[in-house]
Amino acid sequence: MITQQFKGRSLLTWLDYQAEEIRYLLDLSQQVKEEARKGEIGRRFAGKTLALLFEKRSTRTRCAFETAFGEEGGHPVFLSGQDIHLGVKEAVEDTARVLGRMFSAIQFRGFKQSAAETLAEYSGVPVYNGLTDSFHPTQALADIQTLEENFGNAAGKKLCFVGDGRNNVARSLLVICAKLGVHVTVICPPELSPDPALLALCEPPARASGANIRVAADLKEVEGAHALYTDVWASMGEEGQKEERIRLLGPYQVNQALMDMTGRADSIFMHCLPAIKGEEVTAELLDGPRSRAWDEAENRKHTVKAVMLATLGLV
Repeated sequence: MITQQFKGRSLLTWLDYQAEEIRYLLDLSQQVKEEARKGEIGRRFAGKTLALLFEKRSTRTRCAFETAFGEEGGHPVFLSGQDIHLGVKEAVEDTARVLGRMFSAIQFRGFKQSAAETLAEYSGVPVYNGLTDSFHPTQALADIQTLEENFGNAAGKKLCFVGDGRNNVARSLLVICAKLGVHVTVICPPELSPDPALLALCEPPARASGANIRVAADLKEVEGAHALYTDVWASMGEEGQKEERIRLLGPYQVNQALMDMTGRADSIFMHCLPAIKGEEVTAELLDGPRSRAWDEAENRKHTVKAVMLATLGLV
């Protein structure tokens, strides 16, 4: 039974999950969203505790985990870098051992992917990657849910990520799209192309699913896209490179003219937020009728609830 495959598992990257498992989580996400819309909120997390470790600031990730867990009777505890000794006065391994004895699960949002991996290895409880410099898997799951709400099953649809092809959102989209058969094109200047090692890891699942993965510098590649996706030009921790990013990525702004180049009247705009209007996207587009950024933000909550329900063995 597929539900038994999830209990006790961490979510660090979608590389660790099979296509049918991601499909199950997407279906469960839609179920819990429908429950929320009907006001059918249970007590499925009653008696459970969740440690929320944050090295980086957050709006959507923190709110998604806290509300999803707390509204169903769970007890989330927020712990910032100012609150605990994570990796400073105490080894990450030791923090993991302690938290694993006190909490049912751990969410980590920080810099190093290795920190999330160490927490998962030593805590003995599920660890959820709420964002690292390498991956943002919970965001990618919400993105696919949003795509499917507009176009049905994501397999065979075309998504174009326009911007910094090396960032954690682009990397996570490459992985999840490869697994699910979504045609994904990363459009970026050559200097900001995705890591070849990650592209190599995506090749086998892409072959199995039929996904077409492309990296290109030409904006004409957006033709036929169901969705255009972008993110800020300088991620957290890269603020010092802002001027160089503006120089490289200025021509890659997502605006109405670029949307028109898709040739589809139903194509949508996606953004993980926060957005800097006038840089990676125009205000006209982000706030306009083709934007689904706010749906994505809401879906963060439903998808993380689904992941936690499954990995805590509550469904």
